[in-house]
Formats: sequence, structure tokens, C-alpha cells
Amino acid sequence: METINRRIGKVSLVLAVAALVPAVAIAHGDVTPQAVDVSTLKPVGDDWLATNPYRGNAEAVRIGSSAYNQNCARCHGLEAISGGIAPDLRYLPVEDEGDEIFLNRIRHGSTRGGRVYMPPFEGILQQEAMWAIRAYLETVHEE
Repeated sequence: METINRRIGKVSLVLAVAALVPAVAIAHGDVTPQAVDVSTLKPVGDDWLATNPYRGNAEAVRIGSSAYNQNCARCHGLEAISGGIAPDLRYLPVEDEGDEIFLNRIRHGSTRGGRVYMPPFEGILQQEAMWAIRAYLETVHEE
């Protein structure tokens, strides 16, 4: 009887661990880029802008915060506070200088030595979404 109880206990443990494996596998979250609804923002057109048209726009900041959390926070950290995986975006320069750096990186990504450090988002996120994220990042900027 004791042998049967030990076997049942082992089987129960194996089943419990097996049940947890899918949860652990998806705990990192969905890494597929998430769509951003920019329908409440004024369209910016097809040509890429050099500066953020939504700077200080409360609606853009709201959309950008959500878009950042869905598409950027997994690497750059919640509220742009990096946990060491990717740059801390609170220190991205503000205004035009920061716009140029931000737009180049979000559009084209970053690859070094054949390794992708950041995927390109051009063709995945619309320009309005990128600028909304930038508008949000300026609200959490630190010197």
C-alpha cells in the first residue's frame, strides 16, 4: 500500500509540474507587435516627419503610453525604466535631437554583429503610433 501511495504521489507531482509548464512558457507575454489605434489623432501623411507633431498632445500621450506598454516595455521596462535589457528611454534627449534618434531607431531597429538588438517597427507601427510613443516618452524624461 505504501508503494502505491508513493507512486500516486509521484504521478501527482509530475502532473502538477506538467500543468505549470504552459503557464511558465507564456509568462513572458506576447512578443508579437500589437496594433495601435491612432484614429483619434490627426493623421500626419505619408512623408516621414523630422519632428514630433504630437509633442505635448494629451491624447497622443495617452495613446503612446498604451502603445509603449504593449510594444516596448517588455525590453525597455515599465514607465521606460530599463531593467538592464535595453536602454532606459527616460534619458533619451528631448525635442528635435531626441526625435531624430528615436525615429531612426524605432523605424530601422538596431543590429550589431548580425544580432538583432531591436527589431525595426517601420511597416509594423504607423508613423502616428511612433510619434505618440515619443510624446509619451517625453512625459517620463529625466536628466
